[in-house]
Amino acid sequence: MHTHLRCFLEYLRLNRNASARTVCAYESDLRQFLSFLEQHLERPADQITPREVDHHAIRGFMAVLYDRGNSRASSARRLAAIRSFGRYLRREQQIDQEPGALVATPKQELKVPARLEIPEVEALLAGPDATTPLGRRDRAILELFYASGLRLSELVGLDLEDVNLGSRLVRVLGKGGKERILPFHRNAGDALRAYLGDRETLVQCAPERATDAPLFLNYRGGRLSTRSVDRLVRRYVSATSARMGISPHALRHSFATHMLERGADLRAIQELLGHARLTTTQRYTHVSTAQLMALY
Repeated sequence: MHTHLRCFLEYLRLNRNASARTVCAYESDLRQFLSFLEQHLERPADQITPREVDHHAIRGFMAVLYDRGNSRASSARRLAAIRSFGRYLRREQQIDQEPGALVATPKQELKVPARLEIPEVEALLAGPDATTPLGRRDRAILELFYASGLRLSELVGLDLEDVNLGSRLVRVLGKGGKERILPFHRNAGDALRAYLGDRETLVQCAPERATDAPLFLNYRGGRLSTRSVDRLVRRYVSATSARMGISPHALRHSFATHMLERGADLRAIQELLGHARLTTTQRYTHVSTAQLMALY
């Protein structure tokens, strides 16, 4: 099974053009499943053939996840990885039927995404100290997050050439290597323009000249990491709001919610967010208490 898993991950990387993070997530989930199979069948995974894995084994694995206290979303993600692996094995004629199709997906908990209200967003955007170079960088990061609804990985992956200040457009490489062009407003453009004046100073702090030209740099002149930006956003949120659980992804939720509340079309929001399915975007169609009172 380990050999088949390595071939499957290579298939995801080369044939499906999956990102490194997606491949890593699949590998982590499937290795957990193989560890369960070793205990369930009492043999090393290298001695287990694909035809020995049936839906009873998969249901047993899901039961273990439930006993561990894993969330339904986490269990559903692992089941999706097992199903993808099963479809690959069936395509390679290693099995006749995909056993994961006989296992029901855990019912998802419908939760309203964490988000900020507009006054809270305004306070957050005004949080960075615009009199310092790093403060101007942080202001540009927060403005672009909220202006375009970017994912954290998308913002960190931006290069200097991806931003067109004149047209106020940014080119983003999303999930699955899909490229999309997003607009941003004047405030974000002004914040970016102010930061770019300091960027060359940060580049000179780099120990060696990089081959790429990342848009957002750390104080050493290198590309900001996802962890650094996550800490940065949480720090400013804690300083300007009492709300808990606000991450960079919550700014994306806020962007989508505020667009919808102001009358934007759901299909247009889907394109801006880069969702493959409209059902993913429909989670933002929750109605706020203020809207209910106004309509009533």
